[in-house]
Amino acid sequence: MTTLKDSKIINRPPEAVFNWFTYFAENYRSWHKDHVLAKWVKGKNFEKGSVLYAEEYLGSKLEKLSFEVTNCVRNELIEYKVLFPESIICSGGSFSIKPYNGGSVFTATLSFRFGWLVSRVAKKRAEAIRLHMKEEGENLKALLEEDKKCH
Repeated sequence: MTTLKDSKIINRPPEAVFNWFTYFAENYRSWHKDHVLAKWVKGKNFEKGSVLYAEEYLGSKLEKLSFEVTNCVRNELIEYKVLFPESIICSGGSFSIKPYNGGSVFTATLSFRFGWLVSRVAKKRAEAIRLHMKEEGENLKALLEEDKKCH
């Protein structure tokens, strides 16, 4: 198993960061230029058991992904599993929010089965995912710090 991880310090309290995720489907496209669509197909707003469908470009390929929320602790943690067929390679991930110096440390993780194989066979793809995660962290920081009233 290989886990990609990206952390950013965001100068906003954990409640503000988590609140942004409360409006995830509405905020999804503004989060990254390659995000196309996000919608709840079962449940909503990161309730345990809710299912989110998302479309985003990774490189030049349109990815159509479904995620099931497995755990959510308000203002602290969102965990999810990736659904079939992508679950064969990617088991799931998380968003954690920890208080830090009046702000937050936001950490995104994504775990891959057969990590050694992915890193050898799909090096460009793994690097594209790593870059996308980094850009999402930077963009979230900018969105939350620029607009203190954003949701």
